[in-house]
Amino acid sequence: MNYIIFKDENALYYECNYSCDNAIFIKLGSSSFFITDGRYEIDAKEMVKDAKVIISNSLLDKLVDILKKEKPKKINIDPIQWDILSFNKLKSLTPVKLNFKPNFSHKKRIIKSEDELLKLKKAVKIGKKSFKEIATNLVESTGSTELELNFLAESILRDFGNRDISFEPILAINENASKPHATPSKKALNCGDLLLLDAGVKYQRYCSDRTRTVNFDEEFKFSYKQNFNSKFIQKAYDTVLKAHDKAINKAKSGMRAKDIDKLARGVIEKAGFGKYFVHSTGHGVGLDIHEMPYISSKSDTVIEDGMVYTIEPGIYIEGEFGIRIEDMVVMKNSKAIVL
Repeated sequence: MNYIIFKDENALYYECNYSCDNAIFIKLGSSSFFITDGRYEIDAKEMVKDAKVIISNSLLDKLVDILKKEKPKKINIDPIQWDILSFNKLKSLTPVKLNFKPNFSHKKRIIKSEDELLKLKKAVKIGKKSFKEIATNLVESTGSTELELNFLAESILRDFGNRDISFEPILAINENASKPHATPSKKALNCGDLLLLDAGVKYQRYCSDRTRTVNFDEEFKFSYKQNFNSKFIQKAYDTVLKAHDKAINKAKSGMRAKDIDKLARGVIEKAGFGKYFVHSTGHGVGLDIHEMPYISSKSDTVIEDGMVYTIEPGIYIEGEFGIRIEDMVVMKNSKAIVL
């Protein structure tokens, strides 16, 4: 298959073991080319694998030169990667048929190799260890604000500069946790508060993703078992945990993604919280923190062994609280195994 990867750093890395913020990768039969500018020449020539490195001040012009020389009849591009200006320029300068293939890089990466699985497992293991360290520091930081605690959590996740994070952590207290992607506020953490933490780290560029919701006190742990003072919050928490467990335990290879979503959503709806589950049940994780397969009510993707995705049901009641429990799973021997 002939195709172009345009500026998508994770897709670039997947193809040739290197990426930067200004590059194009071209695959034409058995030939591959990596075009970038002089700022990245040394690294590119040292790290790019199985592709010819070309340095140019005009990436699109060099791309056109290659296409004119190689003369492919058509070439696949992902329209999601392209801005209108760059696409129109490419289209005007080459007679090659540009064939739209949305998300074709994500589709190539949907089944993880054994090497990728090892990296994902390592990322998850580091993430879990970081949660434990964060818990210890949070107990010592009672009275601190979400802003301060987010900074603390991120510092621990990054190992104070030694690793990358999958995304900016979400640490939210009580009613702020009712926003699935809450931004930190000046709200302070005190004993008896509900605390939600959603965070992940990278290992060799592969991401982890984990969420826990807890009743905060001096002996709390980021574990499944939680006891809340409010019976209503406890009911909501137990419902989310039941939905989480059912979606993992009942998932099978060969099912459609929307049927796995239905497993979790059905538990929450039956308990009377259906309208408070406002997002999909999960998403794939790999080089990107959000990639295929998407475990949503609209997805007909057939789940297969080797796919990695999250299970993260939630209940969010505006102005009161939010609850989410999230783990990454890999499909193995037709079952979902928690990483």
